[in-house]
Amino acid sequence: MSCALSLFTGPWSDLPLAELAGMANSWGYKSVELASWGDHLAVQQALSDPASLNGKFDLLQQSGLEVSAVSCHRVSAAICENNHTGMRHLISEHVWGDGDPEGIRQRATAEVIATARVAARLGASLLTGFTGSPIWARLTGYPWPRQEEVLTALSDFARRFQPILNEMRDLGLRFALEVHPGQMAFDLGSAESVLEALDGAHELGFTLDPGHLVWQGIDPVEFIRRFPDRILHVHLKDVVVRQDGRHGLLGGYYPRADNRRGWEFRGLGRGHLDWEEFFRALAGIGYQGALSVEVADGWLDRAAVAEESVEFVERFRHGPLA
Repeated sequence: MSCALSLFTGPWSDLPLAELAGMANSWGYKSVELASWGDHLAVQQALSDPASLNGKFDLLQQSGLEVSAVSCHRVSAAICENNHTGMRHLISEHVWGDGDPEGIRQRATAEVIATARVAARLGASLLTGFTGSPIWARLTGYPWPRQEEVLTALSDFARRFQPILNEMRDLGLRFALEVHPGQMAFDLGSAESVLEALDGAHELGFTLDPGHLVWQGIDPVEFIRRFPDRILHVHLKDVVVRQDGRHGLLGGYYPRADNRRGWEFRGLGRGHLDWEEFFRALAGIGYQGALSVEVADGWLDRAAVAEESVEFVERFRHGPLA
């Protein structure tokens, strides 16, 4: 399974790309999943000033890095969302505008389309991101959504994402929707519903992060077997789940790395994921996409986690499963 080992730059958006690129190269990464926020990729600037985009491309090349994908997670999460209050610090001023929800949704859609155009110019074939969801809060609480509301939400999602997928098709790109709580696709059944809502559009596939499935009680191997042709991208991080009668799956009001949480992310090999079975399943479907390390351990030094992840993945990437 000779897949490209990539570093997701999202958790490092506080650092200039020039600094991070040098670090990633020294750790042994050959590509990056480039976040479209912070200094890493300013979409509107890249469109209006091609020289700035060329500068990013040259910087990455000089550091021995390719672009495995471009991430639009922050802005794409606004597209199907009803309540954007928690996103105020995540999306740009021009997308937020006057704060009107429908205006935000429309501007977020336009920004994702713009991001796809920039990704194509960088030579990427993949956009990774979220969808947002108007009904997620109802799925985890009260009152439960009626079936008509679920169908309406899926229809609205399809209507809003169709222009994005049309642009992706014209550019020769695909959209890898991250299967994640809070989004329209968060488990096997909801992933099936999302595909059905879009009539199985070829341009849509999934970013698989096994950690987000495990804390829900879902086996990532089953997801791989169910969607062998739709897994376009993989995020790698580990997770610890504490089901001891005291901790709930929802995590409570506690911050990351708080031991009162029912689950928390860890560096690779430091949690409860069965990585050998996971990589065996990916090899079994002939997966050839990127393996993108997402550092999210709230306790360990993130540079140490990023560096040790390279050695951890290499034994599966070029070992007996290759």
